[in-house]
Amino acid sequence: MTDLLVALLLLASGCLVLTAALGLWRLPDFFLRMHAPALASTLGAWLVALASVLHFSASAPGLSLHVWVIVVVLSITAPVATMVLARAALFRRRQAGDQLPPALTGKRGDDGAASRR
Repeated sequence: MTDLLVALLLLASGCLVLTAALGLWRLPDFFLRMHAPALASTLGAWLVALASVLHFSASAPGLSLHVWVIVVVLSITAPVATMVLARAALFRRRQAGDQLPPALTGKRGDDGAASRR
């Protein structure tokens, strides 16, 4: 029974990663392409880790939770890496002169809204 559940979790993880790859292939812009793999890879990693915990806990005495360290590190570093990539791409596009939303200056206008350049 555990092997069936592990297989289903791994299959679901594979389907998520395949969906992310299709999104990466089909979406037209860099910023849109970043979105699909970032979310799917995190959820896919959680499913693989859950499958690993189930498999190793069923085959050995006791609960095997050392796999969760990998998932915690991925959950912390993946959003940070995505944010750094997005900021670098935005900086490069602004340097190239593309029409993008202007940078926030931190100054407020009379109506309380952030002013734009």
